[in-house]
Amino acid sequence: MKIISGNSNPELAQKIASYLDMSLCKTTIKRFADNEIFVTIDENVRGEDVFVIQSTSYPANDHLMELLICIDALRRASARRITAVLPYFGYARQDRKTGGRTPISAKLVANMITAAGASRVLTMELHAGQIQGFFDIPTDNLFVTPVMEQDIREKYSLDNLMIVSPDVGGVVRARSLANRLGALLAIVDKRREKPGESEVMNIIGDVTGKDCVLFDDIVDSAGTLCNAAAAIMAKGAKSVAAYVAHGVLSGAAFDRIAASAFKEVVVTESISHHSVESAQKVRYVNIAPLIGEAIRRIANEESVSKLFD
Repeated sequence: MKIISGNSNPELAQKIASYLDMSLCKTTIKRFADNEIFVTIDENVRGEDVFVIQSTSYPANDHLMELLICIDALRRASARRITAVLPYFGYARQDRKTGGRTPISAKLVANMITAAGASRVLTMELHAGQIQGFFDIPTDNLFVTPVMEQDIREKYSLDNLMIVSPDVGGVVRARSLANRLGALLAIVDKRREKPGESEVMNIIGDVTGKDCVLFDDIVDSAGTLCNAAAAIMAKGAKSVAAYVAHGVLSGAAFDRIAASAFKEVVVTESISHHSVESAQKVRYVNIAPLIGEAIRRIANEESVSKLFD
């Protein structure tokens, strides 16, 4: 087995390799003067089971091309099996037509990864579970619920805890975490009355005096999440925190979170942000053991789904 890291998140790749008691495969990824990407695999991979770790996060197109070129290089080097490990699958939010003459980019990216020569895909907390069906190769979607559950048990008293879904679409995800913790569930109902007007947020469930934890898959600009936190506190909650699988955290997200009602916002290491360590109210939770164990099970032809039983 070999593990290769792209440039999107080398720190996470190193942690995964350390969990598996391995070293990262030596590779050279460079750019020509016109910014073309060139990849060389500096070790023999003939007949090997190779895992390429690369989140397609910002800059998404560069990291996606790195992934595709790595896969092509491995295929031409006669690797036995190539698994694309995407802790964060960019373009996942473009999973359906939202209007006339619009693309389904998630399907396009899935086709590109397959055409490049990937044998299977390992990803984490897809924006919509049905995206697995966009791939014509075996696809495993890991859930961060066990990792978040462990951290919440260590940081919060379960006696006064309430899990909150930030929208109706995330209820299944939030209910899964609430059931594991034995906590109550609330839902943020948000809607825009008229174009150009701010969203009106209603809270379904009594959050009065509760330590509330918002559980979501992606935080991007953090505007909607911070508004939800303010609405929860306005309904009498004791405190509010957020646990989010993928911290895109674009634009002024860090400043919004620092000025918000949040006690803290916890994100996984699926997307690398060097500023997280110095950011107010934002911290990482380690997902290397989860991904590393999934890789070990795939390599040994064991069940991945048992990780979540």
